[in-house]
Amino acid sequence: MYRLRIPALLLLVLSTMNSSTAADANSIKLATWNLEWLLTPQTFSALKGTCSSDDSERRAARRRLPCNVARTLERSSSDYAALRHYAGLLDADVIALEEVDGPDAARQLFSQYRFCFTGSNALQNNGFAIRRGIPFHCEADLQELSLGDSVRRGAVVVLYPGSSHEVHLLGVHLKSGCPRQPLDGALQACRLLARQLPVLKAWIESQVRAGHRFGLMGDFNRDLLGEQRTMAAGSHLTMIGALSHSESPGYFLASAAGREDFRNCVRGQRHNGFIDYILLSEALFNRRVPNSVDRLVWSPEDGARRILSDHCPVAVRIVP
Repeated sequence: MYRLRIPALLLLVLSTMNSSTAADANSIKLATWNLEWLLTPQTFSALKGTCSSDDSERRAARRRLPCNVARTLERSSSDYAALRHYAGLLDADVIALEEVDGPDAARQLFSQYRFCFTGSNALQNNGFAIRRGIPFHCEADLQELSLGDSVRRGAVVVLYPGSSHEVHLLGVHLKSGCPRQPLDGALQACRLLARQLPVLKAWIESQVRAGHRFGLMGDFNRDLLGEQRTMAAGSHLTMIGALSHSESPGYFLASAAGREDFRNCVRGQRHNGFIDYILLSEALFNRRVPNSVDRLVWSPEDGARRILSDHCPVAVRIVP
């Protein structure tokens, strides 16, 4: 592990390294997983005939599938069974979920969990699956993150509310289309992503001021490792740079397993860097279980035969 002494956040970069340490008896496993347009079969079937290729029309209508999704991502019972299998292998206690159409869709994979989901009418919502037995409270959506519901809201959950173990988590799925380009450049997607950063910063600062232990989890649609190199070069606005500068003392940026090579969930995918992360406050980072970073990938057979997801889950254990 290596650390960069930068104020504010702690970045836990999740890699292909598998967990080699037995789970601490008092720990919980946190994970994040983008499930790529996970709907119930009934909802998908009802909507596929009214798909839209017009982004602006779809955003206005909310409950419209993109036509390329309607053509290529209708899952069979075997596909759902395979996803349930991987959810069981993941065996996480708290999972930040992205691109899921609410609790009914999530329950297909996580039958022994309870849920907090954002309340947008859109088909892609963010949320949390929380294993039964873990106390929690669903907070109000972080609606400001959606820029007027033009992109996705933030989901907020408090684990162990009112106790000395209390943890505040924000689940995010940030604007896509700007994985490495300058946030202050000409691309509209980059400019929208840049507008989300002050909202994240404000949420982080509120957690710091309140003395909470907290984390941000989800699909950041941004290569934060690549940003570290950009930030070192001193050019352009970066997400890490925007979120790292704070007047609050005592925070630093820690990158765990950040030198591990990236590999895709399955052969044939064209991603070439991490965009799914768990970011932890200092107090929470210091409670992580050593060597517990994990990234679950698909078998070659499932990757070739099943409609799973273009993201695979990443996880870490903490002692709350």
